[in-house]
Amino acid sequence: MKSFTYERAKSPAEAAASAARVADAKFIAGGTNLLDLMKLQIETPKHLIDVNSLSLDRIEPLPDGGLRIGALVRNTDLAADQRIRRDYALLSRALVAGASGQLRNKATTAGNLLQRTRCPYFYDTNQPCNKRQPGSGCAAIGGISRQHAVIGSSEACIATNPGDMAVAMRALDATVETVRPDGTIRRIAIADFHRLPGDTPHQETVLSSGELITAVTLPKPVGGAQIYRKVRDRASYAFALVSVGAIVHRDGSGCVAVGGIAHKPWRLEAAEAEMPRGAKAVATRLLAGANPTKDNIFKLTLVERTLGAVLTEARG
Repeated sequence: MKSFTYERAKSPAEAAASAARVADAKFIAGGTNLLDLMKLQIETPKHLIDVNSLSLDRIEPLPDGGLRIGALVRNTDLAADQRIRRDYALLSRALVAGASGQLRNKATTAGNLLQRTRCPYFYDTNQPCNKRQPGSGCAAIGGISRQHAVIGSSEACIATNPGDMAVAMRALDATVETVRPDGTIRRIAIADFHRLPGDTPHQETVLSSGELITAVTLPKPVGGAQIYRKVRDRASYAFALVSVGAIVHRDGSGCVAVGGIAHKPWRLEAAEAEMPRGAKAVATRLLAGANPTKDNIFKLTLVERTLGAVLTEARG
């Protein structure tokens, strides 16, 4: 591991200012992803800013009936919160489907949103990867691509977003709150937070240099049957081949977000108009323009079948 300096931030604004002031700085909280990447020298920060002492670990009600989830709320605590289980069951189910109990005890809300891809070529420093080293190429294209994106990819990157929580947040129309180095507050719709790869796959979110996530807010509960279903190669501690997070109302309307198929949680509101017609109609619209490889073309069928199972469960 390369040497680095370390500090404990005293406030969110101070943390953001420090990150902007010191080159190659990174925030650290649970460290469940960052520390692994540092050991492999994929991430080589010269300065770590510990944000664990900041008062960002609360779940608080909002005047409009929604909830404000602090950036440092641990995944275990968020999934177990009675308000989340009652009003945002989709989020609770998605969190429990991720990683392991030990990791959920450490992982934070902000860190979960920022976790990096698990593409094996990204983790293999002997292979070219535009996400790890911009301009070096993408070994996944033409390589083994069973786990990779089928839509929204580019000639520079076909990696997928590994998150479960992010899929639920996308279906729930969450908003990400941040503080910038100059102390200003920004609110980013979750739909706009993660980027598609384009020519710059190393830029995974719209966060600017030094910008620190302070909270995620959820709108007031919308009711409906809320279901998260994750299809993976083994029953635990595995990332999704395909995951579906859905909210389904009695009249058949609702919303759907899909994980495991793109560089960001995939949701097309236009496709949701097809929900009363069934999974095939939704999947056809949702996956229009898909560009799978021979290794992962099965994901197109898997999305439709997983969505069908979710809609069947939601409708009883």
